[in-house]
Amino acid sequence: MTMYLEHFGLTEAPFKITPHTEFFFAGANRGETLEALIYAITSGEGMVKVTGEVGAGKTMLCRVLMERLPDTVETIYLAVPSLSRDEMLTVIAGDLGIDTQGGNTTKLIRALQERLIAIHAQGKQVVALIDEAHAMPLETLEQIRLLSNLETSHDKLMQIVLFGQPELDQHLSLPHMRQLKERITHSFNLLPLPARDIRDYLGFRLRAAGYKGPDLFSAEALKLIADASEGLTRRINIYADKTLLAAYASATHTITPDHVRAAISDTQIVLPTSSNPRRHVWLAATAGLVVGVLIGFVMAQFVAPSPTVMTAPVASAAATIKRVIPKPVETTPPTGSGLATASGAAGQPSEAPAVSVPPPAAAQAAKASPLEAPVPESKDWLETRTAFDLVRLRALPSGHYAIQLMTADPREKAAIENFLRVASRELNPDRIMIYPAGTADKPQLSVLYGSYTERADANSEISRLPVRLNKFNPYARSIQAIRDDVRAGF
Repeated sequence: MTMYLEHFGLTEAPFKITPHTEFFFAGANRGETLEALIYAITSGEGMVKVTGEVGAGKTMLCRVLMERLPDTVETIYLAVPSLSRDEMLTVIAGDLGIDTQGGNTTKLIRALQERLIAIHAQGKQVVALIDEAHAMPLETLEQIRLLSNLETSHDKLMQIVLFGQPELDQHLSLPHMRQLKERITHSFNLLPLPARDIRDYLGFRLRAAGYKGPDLFSAEALKLIADASEGLTRRINIYADKTLLAAYASATHTITPDHVRAAISDTQIVLPTSSNPRRHVWLAATAGLVVGVLIGFVMAQFVAPSPTVMTAPVASAAATIKRVIPKPVETTPPTGSGLATASGAAGQPSEAPAVSVPPPAAAQAAKASPLEAPVPESKDWLETRTAFDLVRLRALPSGHYAIQLMTADPREKAAIENFLRVASRELNPDRIMIYPAGTADKPQLSVLYGSYTERADANSEISRLPVRLNKFNPYARSIQAIRDDVRAGF
């Protein structure tokens, strides 16, 4: 959104959520962590791990690290965590200029070692930066340990840095991953920004974007952003961006707490169905901020208009289920691109078919097929949807693959609902599923798409995903791995 740039004297958008290394904030120990990473890599300190919650700034740190490393360090950046063991070897070898055609794993490792020795003889180092490492198949993580064995009598031939969410620590704590865990010599945890640093963070990004005026955010506005964002930089960026847009909408340069409340409210917006001609206004918390053209623009950027959208959870789960649960999918994907809408017309939105939940009668349950199994009634539409989709997931062939579109905290129901609304509009809603992951202490909810017989088919589909869904870094996972990932108790 760039409508407010001229209004505030900005040369570019200050709060983009995509990594922009010129906007790297060195406060809150970010700068110290960066310097420690550079030291660990250049001094050959073995394997390094960086963990942090979703939106804490891991990818930004990784990109800045790539820029700040000296020219004597050759970097390999892996951003596709779903790679198999052999695929990862092929990618690393290819990045180092090794011909990977026709070679088996043994020959590939030998060629990789020879190339690394040649680079080492030139006085250079090689470091592999692996983003989203928590999402790697465990056998691929194990291969990383084997790569760390490539060494001379004095030095490691390849440095490895793992960037991942806290789930990475859980994987490394598994008994059979003990050897890999013991190879990690430095671990860094990228914590959320403390409330006291958020003012400096916002000010830094505004100045980097060309702003030259006084501080825009008051103490109360900062507290609202700090509380709502929980210190996660991605959320801070979203709230700050929408706050500036709200101030622009009211033709003022003075940001009030009401502007921030409106921005937070917009992030959790719920639209009514098209049968109701009155739209919810994302600036409803601020009566004087309604600008029709701006509202249309904002909604077009965040959630494109559609004849049918998901409504908020209502008192009856049975009533809500028709809006949030599509009909069961087939166990094999439809022919052609999975990006077509349910109606089959590209780019034409269609209403997800309504599905009634069978009553939990014992007799009916005995006759039900796996895809028709009764779903327990629940006042929580998300729980009901999850239970329904788990039945569908268990009916898919374990050797198939699905695309994991995104993962979120299940308490962020409004954000999940918004994402499902967008995904159902951009993709075939019949092929979307959600399942519970994580642990009881740190629960998560993941959104899946499709069923593919080959990983390559799923990766090909990912390359065609709309931009608004690609920004969550979707990746392919086997159905069996997904089932293994289902949170205990479900």
